[in-house]
Amino acid sequence: MPEPRPHLGEPLALDLLNTRWIAASGRQDLLTDVTGARQWLADNDLDLPADAATLRALVTAREAILRAVKGETADDLNAVLEHGRIRRTLTPDGPATLPEVGDPAWLPGWLAADNLLHLLASSPDRIKKCAHPQCILWFLDTSKNGTRRWHSMAACGNRAKATRHYAKKTQAEHSE
Repeated sequence: MPEPRPHLGEPLALDLLNTRWIAASGRQDLLTDVTGARQWLADNDLDLPADAATLRALVTAREAILRAVKGETADDLNAVLEHGRIRRTLTPDGPATLPEVGDPAWLPGWLAADNLLHLLASSPDRIKKCAHPQCILWFLDTSKNGTRRWHSMAACGNRAKATRHYAKKTQAEHSE
């Protein structure tokens, strides 16, 4: 089992991307088995079953979302979205939108892909990769001015500051 994930609470699409991270012990991946898929579903309050097919669909959706946010291709994301649709309906509580998928294994991955569409429609410039060179985590920049650089100031921001400080100190010592 991988080490605990360092950054939770992002929107669904970005949280799916953050199922891979770098830890002190090396590269971690939550989605290497069905147990990890169940954990991701629980972390996101998705009361859905997980099996090998769900795991494969989640990994496929994660890769598609990654390629889309990097600006590489939308084709893979569109292929994930082909597995479902939104059905609008009127319920006793009023209008509702319900996701429908042909294969239930695709529902969690489809929801994450659909979430990315909402993020891209509302704030594409706020979807960011952590600026620390050794970090692979993503976040939605909710800062007032949109200049947040780190997924966590306490983790990556402080590491970057410490690295800069050490480099300046070393440079000063060598120039004496």
